[in-house]
Amino acid sequence: MEPKLGKYPIEVFGRVYTDNSDLVKNERKEQYCPYLCRECTKPRKSEPQIKVGICSVGYKGSFTNTYQPVIICPFRFLENVVFDSIQQKFFPNWENVKWVKEVNMGVSGNVDYVALKIDSTNQPSDFFCVEFQANGTTGSPYGYVKDLLKNGKYSKNYTFGLNWANEFMKTMMQQVYKKGNVINTWGRKIVFVIQDVAMDYLRSAVDTSDLRTNIDDPIHFMTYKEVWDETTTSYKLLFAEWLSADLEGINKILAGANAQDYLTDDGFLNNAIRKGKSDGVI
Repeated sequence: MEPKLGKYPIEVFGRVYTDNSDLVKNERKEQYCPYLCRECTKPRKSEPQIKVGICSVGYKGSFTNTYQPVIICPFRFLENVVFDSIQQKFFPNWENVKWVKEVNMGVSGNVDYVALKIDSTNQPSDFFCVEFQANGTTGSPYGYVKDLLKNGKYSKNYTFGLNWANEFMKTMMQQVYKKGNVINTWGRKIVFVIQDVAMDYLRSAVDTSDLRTNIDDPIHFMTYKEVWDETTTSYKLLFAEWLSADLEGINKILAGANAQDYLTDDGFLNNAIRKGKSDGVI
C-alpha cells in the first residue's frame, strides 16, 4: 500500500519512510545510498560526518492540490529509465554509449553527464550533454531523519519549506542560459532532467509559452514523475513529458511573469507616489 504523503521526508537513504525492514534499518545506519551504491554524499553543514539522506519530501501547494513526493537530491534521478528515455529520444542509433560524469564546459562550468558515442575502433566519436536539477529546502527537515533512525517513525513536526524559485529560476534557468548558449554555438543539444512538478511550478510562475517539442532546438527538458510501484513497494520514476526551446524561449522564461501580468507604467507611477507620500518625501 502506498504510504501516506505529507509535509515530511518520503524517501530516506533511498527507501520509503515506512519501510522498517532489517535491511533498510541497516542501510540507514550505514547511511547507504542505493542510487550511488555507496555512502550518501549530502552532509549536514554542522556535522559533515552525518549524512542527511533525504531523497524526496512531500509537498502540496498552489500548483498541486494533493501531496506529491518532490525530489530534493539530484542523485534520485539515477534510474535507468532516465538514461534510457534520453537515448531513445535523442540518439537511438548509437549502439555503444558510455556515460561520463562531471565534464568541464569551460566558462559554463561542469555538465553533470555526457553520453559518449563509441565507434567501431573503440574511440569516442560524438557526445550529448545532460544536466540534473532537483529541488532544495529552506529550513531543515533533518529532524524527521533523526526521529526515523531513533524510533522507526516520525514522532513530531519540524519546520521546513521548498525553495522553488531559487532552485528552478535562479539556479537552473541560469545554467540553462549559460550552457544553452555554449551548446548552441556548438550546434548541439543539451537536456535538463527535472521532475514533472518542477515544470508545473515554472508554468505557474513564469512565461513558458514558447516551450514546444522541436527536436532541432538546442535546449530540452525531460520531466519524470514519481509513482508508487505496488510490486516493489517503492517509488519509481516514469517519463512524463518532453519540451524544448531555443534561446529566445529561454529569454522569455528568464524575463519572469507573462507579459499580460506586468504592472503598467501608470500603475508603477502610482505605487511610487504612494510610497513617496508614506515616506514623507512628497
